[in-house]
Amino acid sequence: MITKNLGVLAVGLFISAAAVAQDDLRERFTFGVKAGANVSNIWDTKAEDFSADPKAGFAGGVFATIPLGRIVALQPEVMFSQKGFRGSGTFMTIPYEMERTTNYLDIPLLVAIRPAPFLSIVAGPQIGFQLSQKDKLSVGNLSSEDEQQFENDNWRKNMLGIHLGLDFNIRHFVISPRAAMDFQDNKGDGTSTDPRYKNFLLQLTVGYRF
Repeated sequence: MITKNLGVLAVGLFISAAAVAQDDLRERFTFGVKAGANVSNIWDTKAEDFSADPKAGFAGGVFATIPLGRIVALQPEVMFSQKGFRGSGTFMTIPYEMERTTNYLDIPLLVAIRPAPFLSIVAGPQIGFQLSQKDKLSVGNLSSEDEQQFENDNWRKNMLGIHLGLDFNIRHFVISPRAAMDFQDNKGDGTSTDPRYKNFLLQLTVGYRF
């Protein structure tokens, strides 16, 4: 019991010392880069005989922090974000499996509440532009791949959603657990092979502020 209490006390003292020792950047304009991973899935699915599982992908980009005071700041970000899902279903009573990878340029426009130098609470709208989509389809022993580019109609593929999470600031390093979800669906036709859905993701990145 004494050992456990000493351990808790040591962790608390370490966190307190780190918080006191680090630079307070809250009243400075900063920009940075970050990279990490998404775990994405879909929600509000409209399709018959279809189910989806999460899929991992890459996330990375740049961000800026524009102080409006010591506590409040604007934090726009530009992120390349891989989303998608692993799905299974039936088509004309035939079972199939599919894996969809969608590449997005996401632009979260965040408000940051910064109660302490080491913590920011962020939330705001997010606009996503779909850059490409790749599907892998397996039916029995047969498989196929299909990749689509959306270079000329990104606006038609835009998505509006919400983005929220935390930034843990350790000197100039930033650890950012985030969550995001779309309010708009993908405009699929709602069939088992082309489900209509909205994206949802959990994201963890590590970054550096300059």
